[in-house]
Amino acid sequence: MKKILLFLLIAWYAQAQQPFVPVFTSGTEGHKTYRIPAIIQNKQGHLLAFAEGRVHGSGDYGDINIVLKTSRDHGRTWSALQTLVDYDALQAGNPTPVLDESDPRFPKGRIFLFYNTGNNHENEVREGKGLREVWYKTSTDGGISWSTAVNITSQVHRPNQPPSYKFQEDWRHYANGPGHALQFTQGPQAGRILVAANHSEGPRGERGSDYRAHTFYTDDHGDTFHVGASIKIPGSNESSAAEISGGRLMMNIRNQRGDIRQRIVGISSDGGESWSETYFDPQLPDPVCEGSILTIGSWKGKNILAFSNAADVKRRDQLTLRISFDDGKTWPTAILIAKGATEEEAKHDFAAYSDLVKVNKKTVGIIYERNDYQQIVFSAIPWKKP
Repeated sequence: MKKILLFLLIAWYAQAQQPFVPVFTSGTEGHKTYRIPAIIQNKQGHLLAFAEGRVHGSGDYGDINIVLKTSRDHGRTWSALQTLVDYDALQAGNPTPVLDESDPRFPKGRIFLFYNTGNNHENEVREGKGLREVWYKTSTDGGISWSTAVNITSQVHRPNQPPSYKFQEDWRHYANGPGHALQFTQGPQAGRILVAANHSEGPRGERGSDYRAHTFYTDDHGDTFHVGASIKIPGSNESSAAEISGGRLMMNIRNQRGDIRQRIVGISSDGGESWSETYFDPQLPDPVCEGSILTIGSWKGKNILAFSNAADVKRRDQLTLRISFDDGKTWPTAILIAKGATEEEAKHDFAAYSDLVKVNKKTVGIIYERNDYQQIVFSAIPWKKP
């Protein structure tokens, strides 16, 4: 009887663990570490996985490239690595891709890859000793080839440094996403491409209180860009956004202060230009880490959302995929993607950053960091409506 129970327990545990496919493995293909994954699907149905390829180590600053791998079979196998941005010995990071499907000039779709460059460590930039810039590249052939980079820093950043900049606000550090950007499909902002981002304001604050999440967007397919409103909650930091019903926007945000171990949520009715609501969501626990939110369908007049994060209030562990059927008001479905098999393993960041992609009507893809940042892996997760 004990053997039967043990067998059933093992079978249950194996079924509970979501299978994954390695995409980026640290120490291979020219990079010591891979971090900060992002993923989208192109017009042809291929998956494009982006990451930071950190050449010499695991630190957030240094010689960091933006790299890409592609899957043509829904994530079962992945291509060799392609380097998209090499900023010499400096940092290029925070890849934030999105597919523009509404530009009549590009009926096969046009992919935007937004990213940041930096010339100093984050805390140094927060103290006014350095600059983070914002760029994008595009691809009109599904991610095979890419355009020359375009610098949009003067349109979307508000640093108080170079006098040639239009704005004279004291924004210092700056980061896109990380994770995918979005394009609105409904309402007055239909076609708008929006990037969830964050910056620091003024002198370095205690426990990250100088951080503020914000948006930037384009209504003319990348010809011009505009800065949206900032979230007023101090410490609002890395962010991801999704369209909810009626063409409204929900932004889901990391609380860098860590005083409340929950996700911050912002609601906008004008495409990120202002915020009608901001609140902490007790349904979404968080250990001060990145998360990803994505619209994957609709049901009874509301948008269906998927959300992923390390759902543990103490450490980066318990990576969980949640599904909401009512614009993110409730999250009745929770699927455990990865957790530390042992207490020691959990201490080493078993699952940290993640990003989501809609593979098809019944499957969500999740790409995530696992095992102390030794791998970035992909899983395809089936889900169903109530």
